[in-house]
Amino acid sequence: MTNLYAPRSAADIEQLIADYPLAWLVSRDFHASPLPLLAETDGGGAVVALFGHCARRNPLVADFTADPRGLVLFNGPAGYVPTSLLSKPDWAPTWNYAVLRFIVEIEFVEGETQDAIERLVSKMEDGAWSTASLGTRYGKMLDQIIAFRAHVRSAEHSFKLGQDESAHGFAEIVAGHSDRTLAVWMEGQAKR
Repeated sequence: MTNLYAPRSAADIEQLIADYPLAWLVSRDFHASPLPLLAETDGGGAVVALFGHCARRNPLVADFTADPRGLVLFNGPAGYVPTSLLSKPDWAPTWNYAVLRFIVEIEFVEGETQDAIERLVSKMEDGAWSTASLGTRYGKMLDQIIAFRAHVRSAEHSFKLGQDESAHGFAEIVAGHSDRTLAVWMEGQAKR
């Protein structure tokens, strides 16, 4: 039996992380921080690790030093689907969303801190800005930051994007929803 809300492919998971890189990193002591993360994939495109950095003073550093197990949560496109979008009178409202959940083991990789920052800046700024503009301040900042790699141990993903709707209802939602990004993701998941 297939999971109705499973993403179509590993590429969908990688795309969600690329489009929505800010994720919650949660320790077993329930400290949590929103941190931007980059996906690292294997030859088949499956996410095997998430690469990021945080302040050394972040409580997560002590937590993950004591126990490396944690949770990473990504929220992708999401939106309420009101009854006004459908012509079917007995249809009930719902939420559509795409979310990722990874159980991870954190490895601090202090020697990769500058690489973690440079890779994130390159992705987010696309050449419009460089850490070189920070001058001597950059070195001082680096002393306060540590990189980490969150090795994926298991994953659960849910792309609830209208797969359970009738063809007519789905078309009405996509055509009328005010969140066009959500509508594009819905259309992408419908193309199986």
